[in-house]
Amino acid sequence: MAATIARPMSVKLDPDTRARLEHLAQSRRRTPHWMLREAVAQYVEREEKRENLKQETLKAWDEYQTSGLHVTAGEADAWLAQLSDGNDIDPPECHG
Repeated sequence: MAATIARPMSVKLDPDTRARLEHLAQSRRRTPHWMLREAVAQYVEREEKRENLKQETLKAWDEYQTSGLHVTAGEADAWLAQLSDGNDIDPPECHG
């Protein structure tokens, strides 16, 4: 397997943000470079999860538009209440 080569990328920060980053990095005993890499990695992961949720939601909407199958909010709430009470029950059946 070939090694992945990291390539630099420039980020321009306003003086206030840069000072805040440097202060935070110093207080965490990290470098500003590490802090930026960590922030970008967390942002990308969060946004990928958000995009996946959006795509799953659109897929579910398309399936509903095609089949008409659904559960009501009351049915979903009752199921979730059972789960939160520690009862491992099956989800409600979809109906048209």
